[in-house]
Amino acid sequence: MGAPLSTWPWENLGSFKYLLYGPLLAKAIYPFVYGDGMGDTWCLHILIIFGLRGLVHQLWCTYSNMLFLTRNRRILKQGVGFKQIDSEWNWDNFLILQALIAAIACYTFPVLRDLPLLNWKGFVLALALHMGVSEPLYYWFHKRLHTGYLFTHYHSLHHSSPVPQPFTAGHGTPLEHLILSGVTAVPILGASLMGVGSVSLIYSYIMIFDFLRCMGHSNVEVLPHGLFKTLPFLKHLLYTPTYHSLHHTEMNTNFCLFMPLFDKLGNTLNDRSWDLHKKTSSGENDRVPDFVFLAHIVDVFSSLHVPFVLRSLGSLPFAPRIAFFIMWPFAFCCMCIMWAVSKTFLCYFYMLRGRYHQTWVVPRYGFQYFLPFAKDGINNQIEQAILRADRLGVKIISLAALNKNESLNGGGTLFVKKHPDLRVRVVHGNTLTAAVILNEIPKDCKEVFLTGATSKLGRAISLYLCRKRVRVLMLTLSTERFQAIQREAPQEFQQYLVRVTKYQAARDCQTWIVGKWLSPREQKWAPQGTCFHQFVVPPIFPFRRDCTYGKLAAMRMPEDVEGLGACEYTLERGVVHACHAGGLVHSLEGWNHHEVGALDVDKIDIVWNAALKHGLRPV
Repeated sequence: MGAPLSTWPWENLGSFKYLLYGPLLAKAIYPFVYGDGMGDTWCLHILIIFGLRGLVHQLWCTYSNMLFLTRNRRILKQGVGFKQIDSEWNWDNFLILQALIAAIACYTFPVLRDLPLLNWKGFVLALALHMGVSEPLYYWFHKRLHTGYLFTHYHSLHHSSPVPQPFTAGHGTPLEHLILSGVTAVPILGASLMGVGSVSLIYSYIMIFDFLRCMGHSNVEVLPHGLFKTLPFLKHLLYTPTYHSLHHTEMNTNFCLFMPLFDKLGNTLNDRSWDLHKKTSSGENDRVPDFVFLAHIVDVFSSLHVPFVLRSLGSLPFAPRIAFFIMWPFAFCCMCIMWAVSKTFLCYFYMLRGRYHQTWVVPRYGFQYFLPFAKDGINNQIEQAILRADRLGVKIISLAALNKNESLNGGGTLFVKKHPDLRVRVVHGNTLTAAVILNEIPKDCKEVFLTGATSKLGRAISLYLCRKRVRVLMLTLSTERFQAIQREAPQEFQQYLVRVTKYQAARDCQTWIVGKWLSPREQKWAPQGTCFHQFVVPPIFPFRRDCTYGKLAAMRMPEDVEGLGACEYTLERGVVHACHAGGLVHSLEGWNHHEVGALDVDKIDIVWNAALKHGLRPV
C-alpha cells in the first residue's frame, strides 16, 4: 500500500474521471433552465476557469513543441520520449481536484459567491499577499518536499520527467497539489474576506499563476537577457525557464515559486542561473543536427498528427479521431495559408548514439504532389530545405516518399546536379526500402508479380530477384523500359525477367509486390492466400479478406534511441519508414556519398547488413 495522498482516487477511471465535473455542470445549467438565468453562476465560473487553465497548458505545450520557432532557445536539447508522455498522460488530475476544492470553498465562504466584477484594491492586496505569504510559504514547503521520505513518496514523481514540459507542471501527487492549492488560495481568499475581492481578480490571478508555471516548465527561454541587464532588480522578482530547469537538473537549488529573491535569501540560488540564461536566450546554446529526415504531410487529418498539436495523440499511430474532426476546419485554413506562403518547419527530434537527429516537414499535402502546376513550388521548398541544412552544417538529409518522386526531381538528382558543391549528403533511402521488401519475401519463393516494375524500386527489386533465380512478372506497357532493365541483368539471369501487360497474368502467383496503386477490380485477380508487399504511396486498401496485406516498408529503431515521442504516420511506436531508416544508416556509417537517382543493386545487401549492425530491426 502506498503512502497516503500519493495516488489519485480516480486513477483507474480513465476518461470517465471527467464525469466528476458533472455535479458542477448540472449546478451551472440549472439556473438557466429552471431559475432566474444569471442568478447563481459561481459553478459556471469554476468550469470556465478550469477550461481556460487546461487551454493555457495546451497552448504552452504547443508553443514549446513548435521547433521551427523555439529550436534556438531550447534549454535541454533532448526530446520528450514515449515514457514521459505516458507518465504525464493524466497531467490534468490536479484541475479536477482544484475544481472540487473551489466548489467546497464557495459553499464554505458565501462571500465568494457574491463578488463584484472588478475592484482594483483587490489586485494590490492580492499582489502583497502573494509576495509576502504565498512565495515564502511555497519555498518552505518545496524545500521540505526535497527531504527523504517526502521526496521518495511524493515529489519524485514530478522530477521523474527528464525534460520539463508545460504538462509537467501539473504532473504530481495529490499532496503536492493540495499544498499548491493552499498557496494559490491565500491571495484570492484573503482579498475576498477583506472585502476587496472580485471576479476579475480570481480569473486574472489563476490565469497568471498557471501562465508562469507553464512558462517555467516550457524548456524554452522566452525572456531576453537584455531585459534583466536593463532592469537588474527583475532577477529577484521573476524567474525564467532556464532558472527553473536548473532545479530539475540540480535539485538542491532554485526552489522558488516565481521569485528568485527567496532563493537568494535562503542561500539556494544556483550560481549558473544567469550565465546559462544569457547563452540560451541568445541562441549560443543551439546544436546542429547530424541527420535530418525531410518528411511531408499526407492529408489534412495527418497534419494534426504532430507533437505541437496534441502531444498525446501524436505519440500514438495515426488514426482518425474525434479531436481531429473538431480541428479539421482550422487545419484546412492552415493548409490554405501554407499553400500560399510556406516554409519548411521542424517537427520533432531524438538522440541516437550521442548524435542529434531531427525531422523537418515540407508543408505540402499529398495531393499537391500530383498537381502539374505545383511541381516547381514543391521542388523549391525541398531545395530550400537542403540549402538550409547545408548552411547549418547538417551531414545527411534524407527525403521522404513523395519528396523524392522520380517525376518530381529524379529521386533527388535534380538538387545534386544543381548544387554540386553541397557539403550535406542527399539520401533518398530507397536502397534500404528495397532491402526491407526483399527480405519480406519467403526464401523459397520462385515467382513474384511486380507492379510499378520500371520505377527506381521496381527496377532494383527485379534485378536483385532475377539474380536469385526468382521469376519476376514485370507489369509494364513500355517495351523499351522493360528491355533497358533486362539488359542490365547478367546474361544468364535475363530469362527470369518476364514482361506482362495484364493483371490476369498473375492469377496463379501468390506473391505480389505493389509499386503502383491497385483498385479492388485489379486486386481480384490475385489468387486466394496472396500476400501483397507494397512500396506504393499511399498504400493500397485491403479489400480482400482472404489475402494478406503488408504495410509500407519500415524498420524498428534501435533500443538506445532517446527522446523519440512521436509516431511516424500509421506506424507503431519506435518504428520509422525504411527511407527514414536508410538515411539514419547512412549517417551512422559515416558514408560520404549522395544516394540519389537509380539504386545500386550491389549495395542492397551492404545497406541491409549495416542496418542490422546498428540495431535496426525489421517489423
